[in-house]
Amino acid sequence: MKKRKLLFLPVFLILLALAGLFFFHGFDGLIFSRACSRFFRQSLSGDALSLHFTLADPQKVGIRIESPSLPVYSRQSSRDAALAAQTLYDTLSGLDPDRLSDDRRYTLDLLLYSLKQEIRGGEFPYYAEPLSPSSGQHTELPLLLAEYTFRSEQDVETYLALLETFPDWAQGLAAYEREKAAAGLFMTDEDATNVISQCGQILDQDSLLAGEHFLQTTFRSRLDQLLDKGILSKDRVQTFLDENDRLLTTVALPAYQFLCDELTLLIGQGQYGGGLYEKPDGRAYYAWLVGKNTGSSREPDEIFLLLQNTFQKKYEELQTLAFRYQELTGNPPDLSLLSDGFPLTDPSEILTDLQTRMQEDFPSLSLLLGKEPVQCTVKDVDPALESLTSPAFYMTPPVDDPVHNTICINRSSTSEGLSLYTTLAHEGYPGHLYQTVYFSLHSASGKGLPVRELLYFGGYVEGWAYYTEQLSFSYAAQLLENAPSPYAASVLCSLASLQRDLQINLFCLLDFSLHYYGASREEILTSLSSFGFSADAALRIYNYLRTEPAVYLKYYVGYLEITALRDRARTLWGEDFSLQRFHRFVLEAGPSDFSSLAERLQDS
Repeated sequence: MKKRKLLFLPVFLILLALAGLFFFHGFDGLIFSRACSRFFRQSLSGDALSLHFTLADPQKVGIRIESPSLPVYSRQSSRDAALAAQTLYDTLSGLDPDRLSDDRRYTLDLLLYSLKQEIRGGEFPYYAEPLSPSSGQHTELPLLLAEYTFRSEQDVETYLALLETFPDWAQGLAAYEREKAAAGLFMTDEDATNVISQCGQILDQDSLLAGEHFLQTTFRSRLDQLLDKGILSKDRVQTFLDENDRLLTTVALPAYQFLCDELTLLIGQGQYGGGLYEKPDGRAYYAWLVGKNTGSSREPDEIFLLLQNTFQKKYEELQTLAFRYQELTGNPPDLSLLSDGFPLTDPSEILTDLQTRMQEDFPSLSLLLGKEPVQCTVKDVDPALESLTSPAFYMTPPVDDPVHNTICINRSSTSEGLSLYTTLAHEGYPGHLYQTVYFSLHSASGKGLPVRELLYFGGYVEGWAYYTEQLSFSYAAQLLENAPSPYAASVLCSLASLQRDLQINLFCLLDFSLHYYGASREEILTSLSSFGFSADAALRIYNYLRTEPAVYLKYYVGYLEITALRDRARTLWGEDFSLQRFHRFVLEAGPSDFSSLAERLQDS
């Protein structure tokens, strides 16, 4: 009897507490939880590729896709997304935030912000370019497939099922491009020709027939890992290898060739060759894109002025520091000295060094980790993709398996020395990898909702990575304390930091000039030339800015917003301010727009 009473009393108290919580949070909390759960499941249930990269074990949360397929890009899918966003927004905006817990109230704010952006974006059909020569689906999809993790035999079967749907994927893109052309918004002939060339480069028939294509070699290595673990037999491995070869040569390759043929037919229908400013609603679209990409609530003119003022300030700092260096050494600054003979060259050693040096400024992951430590595989980009990928990138792990991480380095555009060191800070510690793992573990501890993983805030994510990259220049200076002239080396690191800062800022200013203020091709090229860029480099930068509007703003405006937030925290907290406390605040808040972060800071 006593045991029964002892068991019954806590249960009764728990039920009483839950009743009190329900009385306070009421139906608002219940509606919010159910809406978030439904939104999370529905968003992933129709996209097997995104599901795989979001959840390592989706069946644990009740998600299972019976017929996996690649997402088909279309105007109708955009309309459906905007309609779904409007429906969810109408439901959530009617809730009383005061009846939600603090974490759920914050998630509600972020959801409403994201949904408003989605709804607003629906007003600009055919302005997005899914086949951009700089970052189009035709280059991104093979890269994702090459990094598609095999944890089970079912993963392999799903992967092959995705290859089977390449024709639908290609037909959807072709139909969308035809509609863009009909609307007068098709890409330039130069861009279309580049995309066609890239398609031929990515799915090269000769390498496929020789069995040497990266989608064959990476597939084989992933199967070998399952074989070594006893998950697959040798016969099963061979069956999968044969099927992969068949699908790549008879399904995927013809789909790419079909897409190329369709684009060839559309060449000559592009009406605009410059920035978004030229297009009918281009300026309004760019203003929306700036807000969406940066998460900043500032108006475009205000952001442009902030960029100008920051550029002037940093340029004056650069001049002063360069003069100091020449006064100290008798020689003009030579940043190549930071590449030749840099103490660390191995990526794993660099990541270890960064983790050590960041300890004073950033909270430790150890309190959030379980038994398994964070792992990171650093590997080179396949040579076939070097001309199509960025200098380095971090593959975001599934939210239920955040300890297994991958960083890919493009050796053709990432040099050794300081450049590799700061790049790994950006992608690894204390950049993307650290921020992603920290927030995933923090959320998994019961302080977050899975729906947060579906919300992308580029300004926060890339702004954080660039912010930490800038901090890493000071870590590099510490690393060079044993150099023949440590102070001179430290000044060189500061000069490299300022040079990098001014370059990204310049690209942002030119981005605005091209797309929002209507600068011509010649004006952009002249500006780049005046800052020392060769004619070829200037043309490459111009074409990137033209085809990727507001991308650089994610990095730099996000960085400026984080530093502004840090200054605000310093004022608000006074003597209680520390970098570690500020960084903990930003990390635990997680990806957000900056107005929401500022309000959260005010209440901290």
